[in-house]
Amino acid sequence: MVNKTESPATGGDAPKDTPKTTEENKLEKAPKKPPTAPLDAAARRLERLLATTSASDTEAPVGDTNSNTSVSSHLNNPVKIVRKWLGTSCGSAANASLEDLSSAAGRLLDPTRKSREILVDIAPVSMEESPAATAGGEEKKDDSPPAAPQFLNKSCREVEAWLLSIASRLLWNDGQFAKSASVAQNAITLIENDSSGASRETVTNNISPTLFPLLARLHRYRSLAAEGLEQSHLLWDDCVRSHRMACLRRDVDTSSTLLNIMLRYLLNANQVEQAQKLLSNSSFPENASNNQLCRYLYHSGRVQALRLEYTLAFSNLSQCLRKSPTNTGLGFRIAARRLLVVVQLLMGEIPERSVFFEKGMVAELSPYLIITQAVRRGDLSVFHATVAENAARFRNDGTFTLISRLAHSVVKAGLRRLNQAYSRISLKDVATRLSLPSETSAEFVVAKAIRDGVIDATINHEGQFVRSHDLVDVYATTEPMEAFHLRIAYCLTTHNDAVRGMKYPPDAYKKRLEASRGKTGGADDDKTDEERAKELEDELEEEF
Repeated sequence: MVNKTESPATGGDAPKDTPKTTEENKLEKAPKKPPTAPLDAAARRLERLLATTSASDTEAPVGDTNSNTSVSSHLNNPVKIVRKWLGTSCGSAANASLEDLSSAAGRLLDPTRKSREILVDIAPVSMEESPAATAGGEEKKDDSPPAAPQFLNKSCREVEAWLLSIASRLLWNDGQFAKSASVAQNAITLIENDSSGASRETVTNNISPTLFPLLARLHRYRSLAAEGLEQSHLLWDDCVRSHRMACLRRDVDTSSTLLNIMLRYLLNANQVEQAQKLLSNSSFPENASNNQLCRYLYHSGRVQALRLEYTLAFSNLSQCLRKSPTNTGLGFRIAARRLLVVVQLLMGEIPERSVFFEKGMVAELSPYLIITQAVRRGDLSVFHATVAENAARFRNDGTFTLISRLAHSVVKAGLRRLNQAYSRISLKDVATRLSLPSETSAEFVVAKAIRDGVIDATINHEGQFVRSHDLVDVYATTEPMEAFHLRIAYCLTTHNDAVRGMKYPPDAYKKRLEASRGKTGGADDDKTDEERAKELEDELEEEF
């Protein structure tokens, strides 16, 4: 007996096929929508956000004082929208290639835009990479007319500047510094001369505020590419002029970025005094981004350390590490930590051992750990051997000049240990313990340490030995007061920074309170309490 469920052709146990519905047939015949590229999705999202902003500006009712001010201020501020969009679009730009940028420019930008030509010339898109091609190399014939391309309208300039900045970064990562600098320079020129054909000095004041973050990013990529070509000095005049124009139009992003670029150039050229003049004659914007603030603190701390201002350098570098992001920027945190360790040693302090074993910093900070141990023990031979072995590395890190100043600190630490361990020691033993060339050198070193107050001892020149005095109670000196002063100053600085971070509009609560009570204000509101008290006294005198 044959089972009805078995197939006569195969004899298997496959179930009988059920007839498909009409909806299922339509879904199978309908062409699948291709996935949107990440760059296209990010650009379309910005287009929708800026379109919503313009619509809210036109539809906002006049005289509506009871509306939510925080929401409306966010929707009506395109600059904040662009900044937030740049932060959320970093994932789309991280995995992009030059071919992706070229194809995205062809789909998003109008053919009349010059930026489209620049991006297409960098990496032309071949027909094999066209989205019309299928996976097997065959193309499906479609008799329907092609859909009209939907180019960007509201966010055209922002997206083209964003794509050009990504192209410059990709070329810089590949080592093509000349092409990267050319793309960045062309993008900056397009942004500054996009509004009309006037001269540059006139047009720079008419740049849209939504392009400020992107313009700052392009300036940074251009400086990095010029640094790779060793042509940073050629951009100095342009950076100074662009910084002046950015300050005039109150462009916080570009002005802070260009200030850091100029400080970086001066430090790389070992022009410390010029960098100090730039710091003293310029002011860093208060509303700058956190990344630019960290860079500014690092550069200022490095300048102050080279100028022997170790206390200010320690404060700025500590604040720089505290504000720097922990999930990215490992190289920047390593550079700041190296400089902070050397500054602490120059101040006479020993850094904690845990800072040398932070995640990702062990290999980079290993020579500095050996230097710190040599300073703590006062071992001059180990110090000189470590400096000679890692001299090229210290020069590359920019800390060789500061580390060369630590030799005297090593000698002072060794003398302090000998003074605490021995009540009487010969100068010959001092020279042997500190690896000094002769007894005469040891005598001079000990005399200078006694004069500077490093140790409390007396040199017996006839007997050629050093006699230590009795230890003095440290609480009878000013050292505890100085330590408490440093801690209190640090706490006050942190408190002031926190207060500045709470950005409340001045007297905003008074205006809302008066609006809720229906007060319109008058001439009496401008009078002080003393004037009102005087008027009241005059009225009382007239009555009596």
